[in-house]
Amino acid sequence: MPDTFRQIRCCSSALLLALIGAALGACSGGDFGRTRADMRSDDMHRWLGAEVTSSVGVKSSQFQLTDEERQLRDLAYPLIEPPRSRPAWRSVFGDYKAMPSPWRQNVVFDRTTYGRTLIDEPHRSFSSRYAQLIEDVRDDITRFEPFFASAVRVIELDRKREASMKMVSELSPREKADAVARMQENSLIVQWVQQCLERRVSSYRWALERLVIQAPDGMAADADRLIGELAAQTANPPVASPYGRAVAVRG
Repeated sequence: MPDTFRQIRCCSSALLLALIGAALGACSGGDFGRTRADMRSDDMHRWLGAEVTSSVGVKSSQFQLTDEERQLRDLAYPLIEPPRSRPAWRSVFGDYKAMPSPWRQNVVFDRTTYGRTLIDEPHRSFSSRYAQLIEDVRDDITRFEPFFASAVRVIELDRKREASMKMVSELSPREKADAVARMQENSLIVQWVQQCLERRVSSYRWALERLVIQAPDGMAADADRLIGELAAQTANPPVASPYGRAVAVRG
């Protein structure tokens, strides 16, 4: 009889462990904090277009995304997501979320959020905080060129789309509306990224200033140089959005 109970306990423990593993596997993020494979899809960032158009009172386009438009949205998301906004627990319980466009938000941009998060997070030393700041700025610099190279291609194709609409036979009102809406979507996404980059520069500068007064370090010069490089690139984007509406950055 004791052997029977022992076998039952062993089976129950194994079943419990299997259920826990399955539950964690169902909700966990991908390896090294990457988005789970079952959360990824070709059009996972399509919502960006619908968000920007609806936030300014324009109906979104029903056209399918072109490869270039899909790439534009894929490259935009990492620059739109606020830096240091993903706490560690999200790598377990899911790390992807949609965000409101700047035209929908009524709150004033807080340039101190990034710096306070950086300083308040547990770090072995202030040197590691400087290193994290440098890494975040360098990541944005690395993302800058691919995104705007994609934006240049998309905006140029939209100009051709606009010109060709005059020559399309029997263009229906619905087709024209969808074409115009798609051009507005693409333009507003570029403007959204532009505003986010300007906000990042402001946030990085605030964070560096606080690090310097709390713990002066030679690494501050490297951080300042990189922030200046990102600011110069942001102030002179290689493409101007011909559609949509400009956004002023405050804070």
